[in-house]
Amino acid sequence: MILTLNGIFKNYLTGNMEVPVLKDINLEVEEGDYLAIMGPSGSGKSTLMNIIGCLDKPSSGQYLFDGVDISRQNDSSLSEIRNKGIGFVFQNFNLLPRQTALENVELPLLYAKIGKKKRRAIAMEALEKVGLGDRMDFFPTQLSGGQKQRVAIARAIANKPKILLADEPTGALDSKSGDQVMELFSALNEEGMTIVMITHEKAIADCANRTVVIYDGEIRSIGEFEAILNSRKFGFGGRENGQV
Repeated sequence: MILTLNGIFKNYLTGNMEVPVLKDINLEVEEGDYLAIMGPSGSGKSTLMNIIGCLDKPSSGQYLFDGVDISRQNDSSLSEIRNKGIGFVFQNFNLLPRQTALENVELPLLYAKIGKKKRRAIAMEALEKVGLGDRMDFFPTQLSGGQKQRVAIARAIANKPKILLADEPTGALDSKSGDQVMELFSALNEEGMTIVMITHEKAIADCANRTVVIYDGEIRSIGEFEAILNSRKFGFGGRENGQV
């Protein structure tokens, strides 16, 4: 099991008031899984993603990442897990504008202290994998939105992470570019990459093997997207009402 979350709670302090954000989250993600996390604004899905990505810690509960108890790790260990174990893909790409596509992809390898020659070879291979072998020396300003996101994906997979975390990966893209990114995710998953992504789009969630629906900090449903969407138990009532 790559991820195991047992009884996860997360509270934030607002002044003197403690505000609950996540409430008793229990979730398992197996190696090779492809999971979508859906929920309205303020539902807690971004907080859940930050905990999964070791960017934040729960207030209580246990989180195991590839068998490692995250709560017992110091900052140095968490940094190493983020660098080598988790690949991040963000909605707004987070590319360095003064670095070429190749140099952007090399960054996590640089932090992992991989030598220059090997680092460059790995980054070139990753860019070839996402179909950008002819754009290695281009700067982000010279790339389309879809190409920027593919550079970001190449950067995320360069260290061969245990899991790929994607936060609204098509949110800043047109439909054609978004489709290309989702095709790339599907290809990576077919090769064995574990993927967890946040999305508010039904068509994007439908690309995943499983969907988690979160409302008011609680998981309301886990399963195949079609079954969840057509269930009235959690207030979806079919496609026509557009609720997710």
